Parts: sequence; C-alpha cells; structure tokens
Amino acid sequence: MDENKMEALFAGVEYDINELKSKEAAVQHVMHEMKSHLVDKFEALVAKQPKKPFLIYDDKIYTYEAIEDMACRVANIARSWGLKTGDCVAIMIQNEPSFVYTFLGLQKLGISVALVNHNLTAHSLIHSVSAVDCKAFIVGSGKDLFEAVTDVLPELGKLPVYIQGVSHQNLPAGMTSFDDLMKDTFPTAFSPSLRSEVTLMDTCCFIYTSGTTGNPKPVYIPHSKTVVLSCIAKVLINHNQDDIMYVVLPLYHSTGMFLGLGAALIAGSCLALRKKFSARHFWADCRKYKVTNIAYIGELLRYLLSQPKSELDGVHNIRAAIGAGLRMDIWNEIKERFKIPRIAEFFGATEGYTGIFGVSERPGALGRLSPLLRRFDPDNKVLVKFDVATATPIRNEKGHCIPVEVGEPGLLISKAPDQLLNKKLYKAPIEETEKKLIRDVFVPGDVYMNYGDSFVLDKEYFVYFHDRLGDTFRWKGENVSTKEVANEIGLLSFIEDASVYGVPIPGHDGKAGMAAITLSPHARLGNKELQELYVHVCKELPFYARPFFLRHIPMQVLTGTFKNKKGDLAKEGYDLDIVKDPLYFIDHENKAYSPLTKVKLVKFMKSKL
Repeated sequence: MDENKMEALFAGVEYDINELKSKEAAVQHVMHEMKSHLVDKFEALVAKQPKKPFLIYDDKIYTYEAIEDMACRVANIARSWGLKTGDCVAIMIQNEPSFVYTFLGLQKLGISVALVNHNLTAHSLIHSVSAVDCKAFIVGSGKDLFEAVTDVLPELGKLPVYIQGVSHQNLPAGMTSFDDLMKDTFPTAFSPSLRSEVTLMDTCCFIYTSGTTGNPKPVYIPHSKTVVLSCIAKVLINHNQDDIMYVVLPLYHSTGMFLGLGAALIAGSCLALRKKFSARHFWADCRKYKVTNIAYIGELLRYLLSQPKSELDGVHNIRAAIGAGLRMDIWNEIKERFKIPRIAEFFGATEGYTGIFGVSERPGALGRLSPLLRRFDPDNKVLVKFDVATATPIRNEKGHCIPVEVGEPGLLISKAPDQLLNKKLYKAPIEETEKKLIRDVFVPGDVYMNYGDSFVLDKEYFVYFHDRLGDTFRWKGENVSTKEVANEIGLLSFIEDASVYGVPIPGHDGKAGMAAITLSPHARLGNKELQELYVHVCKELPFYARPFFLRHIPMQVLTGTFKNKKGDLAKEGYDLDIVKDPLYFIDHENKAYSPLTKVKLVKFMKSKL
C-alpha cells in the first residue's frame, strides 16, 4: 500500500472513535424508546404533563390535554364509521393542529394513516388516495384543498370524503363536514388494549415518494421506523423536554413529521408550527415563540440567506439546527450570520433502512464512511462507481460493483436487511421494490439497496452530498418524478414524447424542471399549443413539478433499453449559446410558454421563482 493510501486509511481515527461512541449511545437510546409506539408515548405525556404546551400555532398555545381531547373525538368518530385496527385512512391536511390531532386520533385505534401531499391535484391526487385502499379520506381546511378534492370527487367513487373547516351547509353532495362531527362527538378516551394487537412491525403510516415509475408511491412506514426516525433530534442535538422545535416543513414529509411531531413525542417537548414557510417571518417567529431548535432542508436556509441582512439576524434562543441538504459553500455563512451554535446534518431516504449522520460538525459533511467504521456498520454502506445515464452501478469483469476512490463521486448503496427481502417497500407491485435492489453486488447472492443519490469522500473519509440521480430531482424541497411529469405532458394530442430532467438555477438549491418535447406527426407548436400546454401543466401538476423550460427537439434519443437519454440534454440545459433548438419558458404573465431570449431569461431569473 502506497503512502497516500496509508495516510488516507489512518486519517481521522479520532473522529472514528467519536463516531462509534455516539452511535453506540444512539442505539441504546433507540432501543429504550422502541418499547412503545408514538401514540403510546403521547398518551403517557398527557398523563404526566397535561397542562404543558404541546403545540404553538398562529399565536395560540395547545396543551397536551387539549390535543388529547380532540384526538379522542377523532378516534370516536372513526370508531362510529366501523373502522378497526389495520384499516387505513388518508389525510390531506396542511401544517396545523388538526393534522396532529387527526393523526393521533386515528393511531389510538391502530389505524394506519396515509399522509397525502396537500399540493396535489387532478391525476396525482386521485392516484395517491386510490393507491392505499383507504376506508375514508379526511381533508383539511383551506380553499385550495377544498377545490382540489371537489375537482376529483367523481373519480373517488364511493370513498367517504370528510372536510375540515366547513360546515355541512356549505358542502356539495358527496362530502361531509368533519367539523360538525367533531362538535357532536364526546372526547371519550379509549383503552390502549384496543390496539394491543398492533406490533412495531405493523404499518403506522404511509409517506409518499416520487420514485421513478411516474406516480407518487406510498412507502410502508412501520411503527418501529417512526420511533427510530423520531429519535434523530435527541441523538444529534439532544432535543429535550425544555426545547421548542420550529417546523415549517410539511408534516406529510418524513423530515417535518419526525423532526417535528415525532421529536416532540420522544422528548415531551413543544412544537411550534407554521402552515407555510415564510423567509420574511422566520426569525420573527423564532423570537416570538422562544424557539430553541429548528428543522431545515437546504433550500429553506438558502432562502433565509437571500433575505436582506438585519441586526436581528442573530437575536434568538436557537441552539441547534437539524436537517439535510445544506450545501458546503454556504454552511459557514449560515452559521456565522445567524449565530447558530450547532448545525447537525444527516442523510436518509423515506423508503431507506439506513442513513448517514455524524458528530464532528465538519462544514458540509454528513458524517463519515471510513474503512474502520465500515467494519462496525451492519448496513455496510458503500459508494460505488455508477453510470450517470442510468443511475445504476458499473460492474467489473467479474460482474461485481466497484467501490470508488477518495474524491470520486459514488452511488450510495447499503446491505438490504432481511426484513426488506421478505416484504415490499411500497404499497405497489413488488416490481417497484425490486427496482431499488441490486443483486450480486460483491459476492454471489448478496443484495443491496440503491439510494439513487451520489456522494463523495474527502481524504479523511468525510462524506458529502454530490447529486440526485436518475428519474427524480428536487425543487422547492419536493421530489419530482420526471416520468410523472412526462406522462402528464404526453397526454396532450400534439405531443408525441417528452424527456423531463432537472436543471440548476443560479442562487437556488435543487433543480428546476425542463422538458424536451417532440411533436406528433403533422402537429405544430404555435401560440395555441403553447397556451394549452401551460394551462394543462398548471392544472395537472403541483407548482414545484411544472417545467420552467421547454426545448422542442426533432426526435428523442433512446438508450439500448428504450429509455429517453437525457444526460446531454440536462448538461446543455437552457443555455442559449449552446442550444440551437427552440427554447421556451413558463410565462405566468401571459399564461403560456413563451419563446426564450437572453433578455427574457434575465428578467425571468429575477422574478419570484
């Protein structure tokens, strides 16, 4: 072994020791918490500290016993519907107290809850609700949610739909006021024995991921996993009963759900909720509610950094920020400008069975993947060489995957646990789970999970996020399925095919959508078609999935397996100096896709994206 490899091998041994100690303590904590479900922890906290603030929302404080009162009403309502342990109910509710008490109320009966993205409309909404075979659909308050469900009500068939925030006098046929039911129901408590048959391996909830098949897929989240994920804040930042966690991330996502509600139930702490993220109000809320910890994704902190500097930027009680996706180039700027003592970064996937986290606080680093740590890693996480076009591992002459060298981007894979080999990841055909698995990785018969993201190691084996791969990209904190967008665009009669991919936007994290389209025979792309395309994507796709740019190409380039080849298209993006095909941008002012010019591009980039 040469000197450089020897130096790399032994680099950071002191970090490894700290990592091993912290992970041993984390395992002990998780095993202790694994003795009960989240709803059990909630009920124990109600008995222990009924008057303690549990939620702060819209300047109102909700105690543990107040949420218990509402949750018991929800449980009684669900019981009156004839629902029982093992049934599923879908909820589509924004960040507000009703999300919390509805979720906990259903959990009291051992009912699994499908957490539907409240931005969905049309086909995506119909699919998400239908995919989980739910017995009822509870929709939160708000005009946008009401209209989205009203538009698809005929397609939901005989599924009972209950609306919060509206009385029965203002509802059309086919909908029932949930608020009226709550008023007419007593908060009678249920014995936990009603859910005594529910095990830690049973499904607590479904959280949706975009995946690669064109539609949101409901991921099975067992009770055991909810406890593990809810312990992250305790493990990384010692979130405790005296803390107040500020969450503006949607509770239907695993980050918001488990760094917010889950963390509060593990610690017996208080959760400060805001319905929707506002960069302008963020720090004012933190000061007003005496927030001590904040949950983030990288894009959120980028938006805060883009706000005008203020002498109040560092005036708060925050001691830690915890989340994922904070880029290394702004890490120190965030920490210094906003005076945040501790930033804890981690990586995980909704359907994943492992993650990466560390205790070293190296700017931008998620943790470590050193040779020593891998020896103690039951998941055997490793970065391997991959094909950018297919987001799959490259094999050597023996047919095995190839670990990357230090400094080389690699695809993250980890050993598939036995429980995954005997069940599905998604409430979807088994083929969808199989797509996430890689077989015969290093030896015949071994099975690994493909996380679909690339990372890079430095010479001390600190690991850094590199890029999202394959058929999914992230924009505005949401995962976008390129196939879902392409399928929707392809419904228009004048479009023959579409390749959808993400393109970087200066000053923004993540990637915005772009579609390279080919036209049907004898079709043309005139003003009428460009307006029709704009109306269609605005109606059928959530705001974060609508393509910012269009490229009209004469024909699609396919791979050997007949998949659209998008690597070169993504590299060229919307660069007017390189792309000779017609380019268009989403023009909200004229409600159409309009031809892109350098002048219009500059103006578009300065607009509120």
